[in-house]
Amino acid sequence: MSKTNQTQPGQFPLDAFLAKVEPLQRRVDSATLIDLFGKISGEPPQLWGPSIIGFGSHHYVYESGREGDTPRIAFSPRKAQLVLYVGASQPETAALLPGLGKHSTGKGCLYIKQLADIDMAVLERIVQLAFDRRA
Repeated sequence: MSKTNQTQPGQFPLDAFLAKVEPLQRRVDSATLIDLFGKISGEPPQLWGPSIIGFGSHHYVYESGREGDTPRIAFSPRKAQLVLYVGASQPETAALLPGLGKHSTGKGCLYIKQLADIDMAVLERIVQLAFDRRA
């Protein structure tokens, strides 16, 4: 039995979501990331599920046969930090992380408390790599 991915695009209005992002600096940083991700992808932002701002679409198929769609690049402005879905554990991305500034990583996510703490040129390279990887 095939499971449908719960995170689908266009289920929720983006503007209403952004208006509720707290704290205010997270909302400001989100606008900056929307500009950056939009410039790289050439795609408009779209809310995937209730809290992920995605750009473009990527179809995946696992060896198990499960398949679905995810944003090509995405981020989520959570209250504690920004979560960027950019494949942070990929070798070419991991090599750039020492020059990024204050951040942490998870399995494939990059966590940033505020954009003022990082080198935006390095972040742009990381986001570009993530976008190119999912062509």
